[in-house]
Amino acid sequence: MIRSYNSSDLESVLSIWFESSVKAHNFISADFWEAQIESMRNVYIPASEVFVYEIDSQVVGFYALYENNLAAIFLLPVFQRRGIGKQLLNHAKSQRSVLNLSVYKENKASYQFYLSQGFTVVSEQLDEHTGHLEYTMISSTRVK
Repeated sequence: MIRSYNSSDLESVLSIWFESSVKAHNFISADFWEAQIESMRNVYIPASEVFVYEIDSQVVGFYALYENNLAAIFLLPVFQRRGIGKQLLNHAKSQRSVLNLSVYKENKASYQFYLSQGFTVVSEQLDEHTGHLEYTMISSTRVK
C-alpha cells in the first residue's frame, strides 16, 4: 500500500535509503552515503513530498518529490523485482504532469528501469558531489 509519509517513518526511510544506495551505487564508497545521512534526515526528507510503500505495517520502500524532480525512489533490496518500484513510480507520475530525475550512468539497472517506464535522457553531466557521470531524464506521460 502506498501512503503519505509521516514523521514516524523517518528511521525506516533512512535505513532503506542507505542500504539501497550502497547496493545500487557500489562504484561510490559506502562512507560517502553514510556522510549524507544527516542531510537526508534534516534537509532532504523534510523539504520533499514523500510517499512510502508499506507491507504488513512495515515500510519497505519510498519515493520523494521535490518540485518536479523525483529526488529519490528506493526499495529494500529484498523487495526489488516484485513490481513495487513500478507502482511507486506510477504513483509519482500521477502527482506531476512532468517528472525529472537524475540517475548515475554506472547504475545500469536503474537507468534501464527508467527507460522502460517511458523516461528519456535529456542531458549528461558530472554529479558535483561524487564526480560520477549522471543522466538527467524526463517523463511527461501522466498516469491516469
